[in-house]
Amino acid sequence: LLLRYLKKIFYNSVAELRSYKYYRIIMKYFIVGVLIACFAVTEAFSKEERELKMRIASVLKERKATVGIAVLYGDNRLFEVNRGDYPMMSVCKFPLALAVLDYLHKNNLSLDTEIFIRESDLLPDTYSPLRDRHPQGNIKMSIRELLSYTVSLSDNNACDILFGYIGGTKVVDDYIKRLGISGMSVVATEAVMHESFEKQYCNTATPSSAVLLLDKFLKEDLFRDEYGNYLRKIMIETSTGNDKIKAGLPERVVMGHKTGSSDRNVEGVKAGDNDLAFVQLPDGQCYCIAVFIRDSKEDDKTNAAIIASVSKVVYDYIAKK
Repeated sequence: LLLRYLKKIFYNSVAELRSYKYYRIIMKYFIVGVLIACFAVTEAFSKEERELKMRIASVLKERKATVGIAVLYGDNRLFEVNRGDYPMMSVCKFPLALAVLDYLHKNNLSLDTEIFIRESDLLPDTYSPLRDRHPQGNIKMSIRELLSYTVSLSDNNACDILFGYIGGTKVVDDYIKRLGISGMSVVATEAVMHESFEKQYCNTATPSSAVLLLDKFLKEDLFRDEYGNYLRKIMIETSTGNDKIKAGLPERVVMGHKTGSSDRNVEGVKAGDNDLAFVQLPDGQCYCIAVFIRDSKEDDKTNAAIIASVSKVVYDYIAKK
């Protein structure tokens, strides 16, 4: 596109040369010059990103885990390390939140629309501040509050109540695909994922699909501003995983995120330990970053330190640029 634009300018500016036999020679050297300039810029980016990969490699060296990283920054430049599918864990609550807001938008419903919560909706043996505060259930709660429990507090029962409200996991999965996001699959509720260790691998995503979805939310008008602004707010207010991406950033940097963390099997292997975030730079621009850890034999503190270290390396690189 750049080459085409430059050619158009050149054609207009040298129209009087069309009758001369040197025109083709001039065009030839002009195009070669543009290509060399483009190659030089690409080569500079490649060299810098090779250095970034080397710094990240030093963070991941000898770690007993697979770590996938994706960063979307600048003019939609995508940087990736260790592509592949990773169990999302509670990161799946971000696409769920998008699908819930899409449902409200299409049905012209308010965030203050209430849902009746039964005692049977509040499953035991799962992380749920909602159940801890209202153990008997039988209450009405707004979708606004349920989204806050789901995203900011990563409440598993609130998550499944919202899955049920919009029609199940397939609604979320279909919504993601309609947005044009490939490499992400939402097929299991939190209740299903808690049935066995193996089922924690049901909901998967590539790190790149996660940052592309987050970027789409930030940049496109998917639904009314009221809904989008609220989701940004509760992502910024998220209290889980403060030792992950957030820990690698300067203190006053604005960021919003959704974390995910699994149980461990009898051998002590952790299926997933993740963080997906948008980070606002001092100039107001944002970048999106996903750090997903799969099959980790490291302890939780080490997993979080890996994510925080990657976050710091990436921030320093992008802020410098």
